[in-house]
Amino acid sequence: MASTRRDYYELLGVDRSASADEIKKAYRKLAMKHHPDRNPGNKEAESAFKEISEAYEVLSDENKRRQYDQYGHDGMKSTFGPGGFDFSRDFTHASDLQDILGSLFGGQGGSFFEDFFGGGAEGGRRRSAGGTQRGSDLRFDLEIDLEEAVFGSQRDVSLPIAGECETCHGTGAKAGTSRETCRHCAGRGAVLSGSGFFQVRQTCPVCGGEGTMLKSPCNACQGAGRIKRQTRLTLKVPKGVETGSRLRLAGKGESGARGGQAGDLYVIIHVRKHDLFERQGDDLFCRVSVPFDVAALGGDIEVPTVDGMAKLKLSPGTETGKTFRLRGKGVPSVDGYGRGDLHVQVLPEVPVKLNGRQKKALKEFQEAGALENYPEAQRFRGLAEQFYERKRAIEGAQ
Repeated sequence: MASTRRDYYELLGVDRSASADEIKKAYRKLAMKHHPDRNPGNKEAESAFKEISEAYEVLSDENKRRQYDQYGHDGMKSTFGPGGFDFSRDFTHASDLQDILGSLFGGQGGSFFEDFFGGGAEGGRRRSAGGTQRGSDLRFDLEIDLEEAVFGSQRDVSLPIAGECETCHGTGAKAGTSRETCRHCAGRGAVLSGSGFFQVRQTCPVCGGEGTMLKSPCNACQGAGRIKRQTRLTLKVPKGVETGSRLRLAGKGESGARGGQAGDLYVIIHVRKHDLFERQGDDLFCRVSVPFDVAALGGDIEVPTVDGMAKLKLSPGTETGKTFRLRGKGVPSVDGYGRGDLHVQVLPEVPVKLNGRQKKALKEFQEAGALENYPEAQRFRGLAEQFYERKRAIEGAQ
């Protein structure tokens, strides 16, 4: 079934050859129009805002744009994951958006930034009025072999992750004490300044946005409510992943503070270079050396595939560099539908360490041969002769 998703260039209203400045200018105009704070309660505007933000995320990044131009929306699967683009997780241009909308929202980006970026100043950690705090998302880079990318694998890893303090059970308070509501912000974690439409919401300078304060912090965690410890995790690497693929382990990131939700762990895949196969998308490429006599006379050769050795029939006179395509012998698609192809390039090999009998046979072959047996050499010689003819004509005219 064909995709019904709109083209990124169409969403922003720019040509495919648009410059980075033109793309940003188009996004600025549309962001001002659809921003949720200008359209309160309008779900269509919010949806449109996220769509154009996704388009800007891709087209403003040189690598992502190149991948999109080549593969379309399918090329974004490894970038955004199976669930697709998530504004709060995947949008990396928060500063651009704040610059674009700063004049409209008093330099703060409006309540929309509070919802999706946790108030900006707190690095994405979202707090509630009760002082709970979502744990940070974590990133782990995992290097794997091509075999693991093709067949899938399971890895046990040990990572330093901040978990709930067992002494205070995440409250941060010393035993027998509790947190107190911040009087400056009345427990809201933020204060408002200004008036009317141009009110600015700022993090409370007294409690740092917590909404509560500690009089007697826990000695074990120094009031943080969390302690970093080595955590053992089992990672399942699905078939078809490639360099840049991102696996999300929900709730496996940093523990939330004071009962807050745990963050997520994002595993970024890096596939090592392979000695036998090269990969492009779901296709594999392999170079196979064959005896020169088999290339000349034709015959069967064995070539490696991910499923085992396979036979390939060569026609007489197979040229160096000829490539054969074996359908469905590539990498399984990460979404579980279909497989890529295997492209085998044939490279006739010149024999070495000849014995006397072999040398004699080749000598006889050489004496019986003719230039017509080597069309590429004949073509090359013809080009050389043309060059020297032109050289003589130029010299004769001087």
